[in-house]
Amino acid sequence: MSNHLALRSGNPALQSSTFRDHLSSASEGAMTLSGTVNKTAISLILVTLSAGYSWTNPAMHGLVIPAAIVGFILALVTVFKPTMGHITVPAYAVVQGVFLGVISMVFNAQYPGIVVQAVFLTFGTLGALLLAYMSGLIKATENFKLGVVAATGGIALLYVINMVMSFFGSNISVISSNDTMGIIFSGVVVVIAALNLVLDFDFIEEGAEMGAPKYMEWYGAFGLLVTLIWLYLEILRLLAKLSSRR
Repeated sequence: MSNHLALRSGNPALQSSTFRDHLSSASEGAMTLSGTVNKTAISLILVTLSAGYSWTNPAMHGLVIPAAIVGFILALVTVFKPTMGHITVPAYAVVQGVFLGVISMVFNAQYPGIVVQAVFLTFGTLGALLLAYMSGLIKATENFKLGVVAATGGIALLYVINMVMSFFGSNISVISSNDTMGIIFSGVVVVIAALNLVLDFDFIEEGAEMGAPKYMEWYGAFGLLVTLIWLYLEILRLLAKLSSRR
């Protein structure tokens, strides 16, 4: 296995050995880029439909925490049992849609129109980075991967520390603050989340080239979905901070 596979993605769903560990089980066809794109599209449609329903149905609003918990469990199952992706990934998309629908409704109630902006910016970023990646304008070099993975890990650690601090009535102010430093922080996080998409594109392309089994298309779609949801939430947070200063 070539050295450039040593580090592939900052996304915990798309680690360096994922495709390699499943190559020997490719007996029902091989993973393709088009297949992964189709499954990603299906997942995004499920998220959108579920989010729209939970947004407009007050009975769903009390399910935001259970949805987050179930989504986390489904994510773990998908990571440790990729062969079940055809079941767990659509289910994950649905429950995450419930979570996102309620969260989006809350933000939009405070800052009308913010959700539409966040959605367009998320998909605009996805399209722009995909085009840049396909054209070769952005390349996932080893140094690029190392930087993005390190930054992603640092952000994750900061969020975990902030969550622990919240149990004791405290927090890391820069995460939620709408002052200049808070906005800069959110802007940096949005950039890091977006750059993870480039690593995901590269990782999925490598999986297809290596002849990973067909079921890994769902796994690749799952990885992209995780990054897109993170990107959307961070853009939503940034827009909320900017709107609160007006």
